[in-house]
Amino acid sequence: MDDARLEPEALDRALGERAGWSLAEDGTAITRDFRFADFREAFAFMSECALAAERLDHHPVWNNVYNRVGVSLTTHSSGGVSARDLALGEIMDKAAGRYGI
Repeated sequence: MDDARLEPEALDRALGERAGWSLAEDGTAITRDFRFADFREAFAFMSECALAAERLDHHPVWNNVYNRVGVSLTTHSSGGVSARDLALGEIMDKAAGRYGI
């Protein structure tokens, strides 16, 4: 998978196609907050996404408080957002969809 930093136009297009995701203030990451029914759902989501991240060898910066999971995706080697971040974001969106998110 390509780790090259996405050009601003490509990143804007990609974010326009992904509900809930936004560009971090410094422009080096995409972020999203997920809210689940309860802690069990939030933890199940994180477990599923952790396994996917391991398969991609691309790991999120995230936090969890009860039913909320905050995610930040960036490709450190490129200093910004790459196709790898978009791929993991899509996996996370699909996983959240199983919980009606």
